[in-house]
Formats: sequence, C-alpha cells, structure tokens
Amino acid sequence: MPKIEKELSVEEKLANLYKLQLYVSEIDRIKGLRGELPQEVEDMEREVEDLNARINKFHEDIDACHHKIEEMQEKITQAEQLIDQYTHQQDDVQNNKQYEFLTKEIEYQGLEIELANKRIRENIDQIALLEEKEAGCRKDVEERRGDLETKKGELDEIIAETRNEEEVMREKAKKIENSMTDKGLMTMFTRIHRKAHNGLAIVPIERESCSGCFNKVTPQRQIEVRMRKKIITCEYCGRILIDEDLANQNEMRRRKKGLLASL
Repeated sequence: MPKIEKELSVEEKLANLYKLQLYVSEIDRIKGLRGELPQEVEDMEREVEDLNARINKFHEDIDACHHKIEEMQEKITQAEQLIDQYTHQQDDVQNNKQYEFLTKEIEYQGLEIELANKRIRENIDQIALLEEKEAGCRKDVEERRGDLETKKGELDEIIAETRNEEEVMREKAKKIENSMTDKGLMTMFTRIHRKAHNGLAIVPIERESCSGCFNKVTPQRQIEVRMRKKIITCEYCGRILIDEDLANQNEMRRRKKGLLASL
C-alpha cells in the first residue's frame, strides 16, 4: 500500500515555513555578498560579444570593398581592351560616320575607366576607415576582456568561499519544501518572498508590530496568531505572521547570523 503522508498541523506548517525563511534569507545574504558582480560580468560579456560582432561586420564590409575593387579592375581591363579594339578598327573605317562612332565609343570607355578608378579610390579609402575602426574595436575588446577576467576572478573567489555554505542551505531548504504537502501555502510563500524588498515572506510579531513592515498588529490579530490555528497575514504588507515564541524556538534564529545551524 502507498504510504500516506501525515497532514501537518497549522503550527507545524508555520514552524517549517519560518525555518525555510531563515534558510532562504541566508541564501539571499550569500548572494548579496556577490553584490553587482554577477550583473557586471554578464554586462561585460555581452559588451565583448557586441564588439566581436562589430569586428565581424567590419570584416564583411572590408571584403565587400575588396570585391568591388576587383569588379572595377575587371571593368577597367574590359574597357582598355575595347579601346584597343576600337582604335584598331579606326584604321579600317570606310567613312567619317564610322570613325566618329568609334571615337565616341573610345571616349565612353575612357570615362568608364575614370569612373572605375574613382570607385577604386573610394573603396580603398573606405577600407582604410573600416580597418581603423576595426583596430579600435579590437583594442576595446582586449581592454574589456582584461576587465572581464578581473571581475570573473573576483566573482569566482566569492563563490568559492561561499559555495559550501550555500549548498548546505539549499539542501536544507529543499528538504523542507519537499516535506510541505500544502502546495498552495508554498506558492503563497514563494510569491511573497519574490515580491518583498527584503525577501521576508513570514515574520514574527515583535513589539506588537509586524517585523516585516513595522506596522501595528491589532490585539485581536495578535491573539489569532498566537493560537496558531490558521494562517494569518499582515493586513498592510501581506506577509505571513507568527508569534515571537514560535520564532524563538528555532535554533538558527538564536545563533549568530551567518553561522550554519544543525536543526
């Protein structure tokens, strides 16, 4: 027969959720040690990719200019051959009309050669400009890569220092998540955690106030929270509320922040 999981009481659910919150907060703290480094590394990697894409585009444009130069050189060769052909034909013409026609063709091919040479010079100038821009991009890439390696080194060092601690916290948090049969409550916890600016989804009442948003909790609501019979949320911030005694039963809460707990 399949094993029937025991339904947790509201008090047990709240205790587990609060324990989960402490683990999640510790994971958030560890992530906080990395500061903006992960985002900076990601931004710099994207910047290097963009610069490399620009370099590739410069290569394509330079190749296109070389191709145009080759086309113009071929055009010049063809025009020179036609000029040579028309010049020889002028020696065999029968009348002035044929001679004038060949003369105009020679002039036309001469203009084609001038135009082709102009296009060649323009493309040579364009190649020089593109190569200058490409060199600037390559310099920028080298500088960005140097900065990127430095940032990655800093990030890797921090990750290495905190990896074991984070893995322990994630493993413990996962165990609690798997033990929670009330998936609706877990969804609620996750949603509040993501939305809250400090990541606190479940908090104790301290000095008659919600310790998440510091607004006063009504006496009646405080009584309901202490009874631990149903899930009570703060009417101002929506965080799940527990009484301070239940919170203080958790060893991790009593330990110095940052130390691993054996719960």
